[in-house]
Amino acid sequence: MTSETEHPHAGEPVPGSASGRIIISVDAMGGDRGPSAVVSGCAQSVRDNPRVDILLHGDKAVLEPLVARETALAGRLTLVHAEGIVTMHDKPSHVMRHGKDTSMWSAITALKDGTGMAAVSCGNTGALMAVSMLQLRRMEGVNRPAIACLWPSRGRHGFNTMLDVGADVKAEAEDLLAYAIMGVTYFRNGFGEPRPRVGLLNVGTEEHKGRAEIKAAHDLIARHEETGRYEYVGFVEGSDIPSDRVDVIVTDGFTGNVALKTGEGTAKLISDFTRQSLTSGPLAILGAILARGALKRLSGRVDPRRVNGGVFLGLNGTVVKSHGSADSTGVAAAIGLAAKLAQSGYRGRMAERLVIASKTAQDAGPGNGESA
Repeated sequence: MTSETEHPHAGEPVPGSASGRIIISVDAMGGDRGPSAVVSGCAQSVRDNPRVDILLHGDKAVLEPLVARETALAGRLTLVHAEGIVTMHDKPSHVMRHGKDTSMWSAITALKDGTGMAAVSCGNTGALMAVSMLQLRRMEGVNRPAIACLWPSRGRHGFNTMLDVGADVKAEAEDLLAYAIMGVTYFRNGFGEPRPRVGLLNVGTEEHKGRAEIKAAHDLIARHEETGRYEYVGFVEGSDIPSDRVDVIVTDGFTGNVALKTGEGTAKLISDFTRQSLTSGPLAILGAILARGALKRLSGRVDPRRVNGGVFLGLNGTVVKSHGSADSTGVAAAIGLAAKLAQSGYRGRMAERLVIASKTAQDAGPGNGESA
């Protein structure tokens, strides 16, 4: 990743920076596949990046045998004991009141106290956001944090960014402006794009379409192009999400999550149909063998495991939410993303622009239904 700033927070020490180590705090107990997939993903991540070290949070009795089997983790992983587990069915409010003994809470605590540089969890999204907000707090100028995802696209970088994809089901105009600034900063640091293109997801591209808060957000985002250092392309539709027309797609968490899950389901459906067609007979199998190089490249480009990890933006700390069903490849991808973000320094510049945009938006008047 390229960086806009020389340091994440001017004047503040970055844990691990003096030694050149990148310390990632990982919740071992939250995924659908259990801690074995997480431990295997940790091993893969340290093999991929010799600078990464892991703080692994969970029940030592369960984790120690799994860690012992992965020779790559010797000297690269520290176990932090936490008996409790946040299940996918636990309510965020319950975890906030009674979850201090859990691996998820412990993983975020390590980020809060500076032991870790970024945190990764495959666990309950709502609980993870609640615990992260409680411990890390929101950045100034952020009313609602957002989850950003990478989406395979036709653009020159190969991916677009969309947010919010599930942190909060609603968003006012000022929230959507904040999402635009956060998404732009994330994309710029991730792909070195000096002036990312921003689009606001709507039911059509005509300016008269959409809810009142969408129209108000349209005006706000257009007015803050220079503050955020982006190009605003206006309203975009669902078909534009993977296109080369836009780099950052802004929407509320309800719409974004539906779009994300629909995309994942469609990709799996096409993959299943393709596999069935290529194994339907001798000639089809022969064709698949002849085209296996191209098919492998295609599979690698759209494999959701390799772009696994939604980033919580708008918090005073870097938290990556891995897919609950992630295997070792997916977990390693999420840890790799967390490591890149931990080094990038994206939050410092993001904080500056959020404060400026928030103040100017407030000075212009309310944005929930009225264009300023």
